[in-house]
Amino acid sequence: IQAPRPQEDAISRDERLTRLAAVKESFHHSWEGYKKNAWGHDEIKPISGQYKDPFGGWAATLVDTLDTLWLLGLKDEFETAVKACDEIDFTTTKAQDINVFETTIRYLGGFLAAYELSDKQYPSLLNKSTEVADLLLTAFDTPNRMPIPRFNWRDYVRGRAQRAPTTVLLAEIGSLSLEFTKMSQLTGNMQYFDAVQRIYDELEAAQSSTRLPGMWPILVDASTSPMNFKGDGFSLGGMSDSAYEYLPKQYLLLGGSLEQPRKMYEQFIDVAEKHLLRRALHQGNLPIRFFGDAHVSKPPNAEAIVVTTPRTQHLTCFVGGMVGMAAKIFNRPQDLEVAAELTDGCIWSYSGTPSGIGPEIFFYIPCEKNDCEWSDIRVSNVVSSAFSCA
Repeated sequence: IQAPRPQEDAISRDERLTRLAAVKESFHHSWEGYKKNAWGHDEIKPISGQYKDPFGGWAATLVDTLDTLWLLGLKDEFETAVKACDEIDFTTTKAQDINVFETTIRYLGGFLAAYELSDKQYPSLLNKSTEVADLLLTAFDTPNRMPIPRFNWRDYVRGRAQRAPTTVLLAEIGSLSLEFTKMSQLTGNMQYFDAVQRIYDELEAAQSSTRLPGMWPILVDASTSPMNFKGDGFSLGGMSDSAYEYLPKQYLLLGGSLEQPRKMYEQFIDVAEKHLLRRALHQGNLPIRFFGDAHVSKPPNAEAIVVTTPRTQHLTCFVGGMVGMAAKIFNRPQDLEVAAELTDGCIWSYSGTPSGIGPEIFFYIPCEKNDCEWSDIRVSNVVSSAFSCA
């Protein structure tokens, strides 16, 4: 699915190698700071140099960095880190609740990535993956087998009855498939895949009956059977993002043997492009687009009303890659242009700031394809109108 390798002249090569060296130096600085001040803890505070443990206190940075160490060719550092990971005790934590989503992507994903990138030379990495996966499976021990995103492990140990909550973020419950599926592929134990496949079956069954058919709301009720998807807010940004991102990747991970992820992707992306995707007015008149947020109201005995807000997030910048990947693997060539314009939009959000760092959240001025020419007077009128409405 990759683009052809670009032709590189001497100047471009020098620039690439300079950037590569800067990335390595930046990593080295961060890694040495973590080793010196926060070894064995989740994170280092960049200003004070102290540490904090927001992810269970199981050395999240250590595990999350394993694949980077390998990719940068730091084998001695990698092996030291692997030995340190052997000492992590996943049977206990000072945290009241275990964040299932974060534990899955950081710990389970971290171990699995390092295990495969290192050509499976370090069996202890798969052993630690199994420890984490088995811990996470206890969060699925509910009447409808839907996981508890903020899992009170002490209550579980005491034998108290569990139930998935009535308010769950879509991303938290919909972004567990890749890691659990890979666990089943590597171990041959199908209980991991079975756990996340039940979630996909729920998502698929409800996809056509939400307030915005094709998409799922940001907030869902996971306590019922079937789950309740009656929320009215829809987005590809934070709290929803990776639930959509995982669909084409799950299809690839399964080698195309299961059509479900493809069908779910194709059903959602057309709806998202219709209701959330807008071209943005831009001073350079470049064709850039963003996915905004949508709110759907359903008056009694009337058709649903979809109101799109031209607000996007830095977290939504993954969408260009997702759309481009899916355009290739699902044979949707018309989406490659959309993917490029989405990516160009995020690049613009960086280059348009004094610091060169893109904003976490920002608003844009939507326009139609044939009426998207920049005009200072036009923009002034739009801004004045927005302030008067506020």
